[in-house]
Amino acid sequence: MSNVKKVQTTSTDILLERLAALQQLIPEAFSEGRIDYARLQAALGEFVDDSPERYSFTWAGKRDAIRLLQMPTRATLIPCPEESVDWENTRNLFIEGDNLEALKLLLKPYYGRVKLIYIDPPYNTGNDFIYPDNYADPLATYLQLTGQKDSEGNLLTSNPETGGRYHSAWLSMMYPRLFLARQLLREDGAIFLSIDDHEVHNLRLMMNEIFGEENFLCIIIVQSNKRGQTYKTISKTHEYILVYLKNTAFSDIGEIEKSGERDDLNLEDEIGRFTYRELRNRNPKYGRHNRPNLFYPIYINPNIIDANGFSPISLHQDSSFCTKLEPLNRNGEESCWRWGKQKIQSNIGASTQNSNVVARKKTTGEYGIYEKYRKTTYKAKTIWYENDVITEKGTIELGELGLADSFAFPKPISLIKKILTLATDDDEIVVDFFAGSATTAHSVLELNIEDSSNRQFIMVQLPEPTGNPQYPTIAEIGKERIRRVIARLQDERQGQPEDLGFKVFKLAESNWRAWSGVEQANGKSYASQMELFSDPLVEGWLAENVLAETALKEAGFGLNYQVEHLPKVRKQQVMRVSDPEKEQSFYICLDERIALEALKPLELKADDLFICRASALDDSTAANLELQCRLRVI
Repeated sequence: MSNVKKVQTTSTDILLERLAALQQLIPEAFSEGRIDYARLQAALGEFVDDSPERYSFTWAGKRDAIRLLQMPTRATLIPCPEESVDWENTRNLFIEGDNLEALKLLLKPYYGRVKLIYIDPPYNTGNDFIYPDNYADPLATYLQLTGQKDSEGNLLTSNPETGGRYHSAWLSMMYPRLFLARQLLREDGAIFLSIDDHEVHNLRLMMNEIFGEENFLCIIIVQSNKRGQTYKTISKTHEYILVYLKNTAFSDIGEIEKSGERDDLNLEDEIGRFTYRELRNRNPKYGRHNRPNLFYPIYINPNIIDANGFSPISLHQDSSFCTKLEPLNRNGEESCWRWGKQKIQSNIGASTQNSNVVARKKTTGEYGIYEKYRKTTYKAKTIWYENDVITEKGTIELGELGLADSFAFPKPISLIKKILTLATDDDEIVVDFFAGSATTAHSVLELNIEDSSNRQFIMVQLPEPTGNPQYPTIAEIGKERIRRVIARLQDERQGQPEDLGFKVFKLAESNWRAWSGVEQANGKSYASQMELFSDPLVEGWLAENVLAETALKEAGFGLNYQVEHLPKVRKQQVMRVSDPEKEQSFYICLDERIALEALKPLELKADDLFICRASALDDSTAANLELQCRLRVI
């Protein structure tokens, strides 16, 4: 039994995985299993500069932050069907817990699968920063913060500007979370980060380091309010959204559907709705002198005028197409067209009603040549000032759900929908690990119905105390908001098949006992401690919790894993756990003893993974199972 492999009890070791990947890519940079940095720099063609002055971005505590992200978590996520909606059918997820620990647990199953990450993190204004800052044992700090363990010290509950590590504490909190966030993104993924003046400069530098400066797309300025906030001697009315791509070679930001005032398609013909744009090139740099192939006459038939005031055109003069027009600028100098002859000809129809190029008389009496512009979307700009993106709108929307005054400064739904429209399509994963009141989840649910899509959300929120007895934590507010949105949408849709549900998981201590050491280094103490580990599962363990932890850590399954209880043989219960998205499965039995006869109906093969408690196997049974399949023991 000593040689049987055990299940993984922690999250993925990021450091070991990165070292293995680097060694495979650049083996010559390693000596005796360790990195030789001089060789690595030489392999990358770098000149080694030993001078002390060079450009860098650092802060007090950066090394600790890096060590923290590399530390595997011993926590787990436990399922909470009683707090969920439509548990069996939904793919949407809400995780209650510290987002750093949650991101580490999500890394293995969701690595490279997320299309969009949107976060609205603490802005570091001095009183909104309560995330645990314990490099020795982050899980213990989280359990103390949430009242699951007795506190033995002062927890970080704010970040006053008078503190000596004001910016450094915020950066150390954000760095590991953003590093892990990048690992979750697909190659064509994007991340949008809301922030204000307090840390926008530091966030930009940190994102340049983690994502690469070349993957910076833009900073969007958002009008957050109309009245303005007191800001020195100028009233501040805006915030920012930083946008980075995982890889500019693959990523593609979409466009926004025209609506309201932006919908300029105010005319219609046999083909559809359109507006019109002049084909004369307005740029004074271009003309017949440097674009001779774009300088040619177009002929107009002025005797035909349709209901929209358009006349047909031709590239050839005859008795009906008698009016000649050449491209001239406002000064009467020779200009050029924006399209060549071939493109013009391919866009001329049999009549003005099915033609994409037409003529129209101007108020001056002269004719212009126009294209019928039919595009129904427009490129987003870097300034967003519409009424539906201001913060007050988000507060009103919470009030409409009966949650007024439960959460300060929620983002408006239209703001998040705009981001979703730009960065996602059907059946893609959206993550928000500073979920707050769950505006992102609300937006995903509504937009899925509006554009008949099937986006999946993963929300993560710390159960930060609110002082409100009805909703004692921010996580409770988020979950309740999602429930109310689902109930409203179900009434409106009347049973349509959209995914209107979500699963709740909560961060908790592992189901495996943690070695706590001995008070006295003697045989009796060691024997007593080892006796506890005859069964490594904690006292009072539940099968559903063990299944969740095993699926996450050992199999790398997503949280939408499915459990099938197979027919019992000799009173032994075997379960098949499968991930429909990965199309993989494993078998697990948590009974105290296992007989080979009970496993015969499984017809285990060499590629099958079978997991059970080590104490349930004798040496003979273990040896036989190792020959049949991939055996892992708890």
